[in-house]
Amino acid sequence: MSVDPAVYTRLLEIADQLPKVPGIGKIEIAGGQIVMMTSPVKRHELAVLRIARQLNAQLPTTHPGYIAHPGADLEDAGLGRLRNPDLMVFSEKALESDQPALLPHEVLLVVEVVSKSNPENDYRDKVHDYSTMGIPLYMIIDPRTGTGIVHSEPDYESREKFVFGDKITVGAWTLDTSGLLTYA
Repeated sequence: MSVDPAVYTRLLEIADQLPKVPGIGKIEIAGGQIVMMTSPVKRHELAVLRIARQLNAQLPTTHPGYIAHPGADLEDAGLGRLRNPDLMVFSEKALESDQPALLPHEVLLVVEVVSKSNPENDYRDKVHDYSTMGIPLYMIIDPRTGTGIVHSEPDYESREKFVFGDKITVGAWTLDTSGLLTYA
């Protein structure tokens, strides 16, 4: 379901004016609402770091000029969505653009680490959003259960489940998940 462009534009304006609140790490727009996300815990960030390192070691061979990078925004104005994935793979050149967010066609992979407080966001809402945006690969890492899923196109019909400790294939990359930790 897309959002009226004028409503989305207004939500962006409001989000830009929100004061910085301690403990709020990200602001997203989805479903016609501004969503304020809490700052991630250390094991969440460790998962992002360990997956990014593995991807960045392989990208010069598989996709020269691409990087695995956390913290960038992903926007699909047509859908009325502004997301801030935990990690994305995209061309480093995309960061040179004047645009404030990456566009879906620039992204090869999105990785989300499931939070304790709102797991349905990653398993339901973001599966829908990233699939609709045309992101080829979406990887969910769930430290609550020590499991994950790799969704691939078309329409994320392919879902490969894994448990922490498995070596998995994500697109052109092989990832060792043995360094991922569950939440305490």
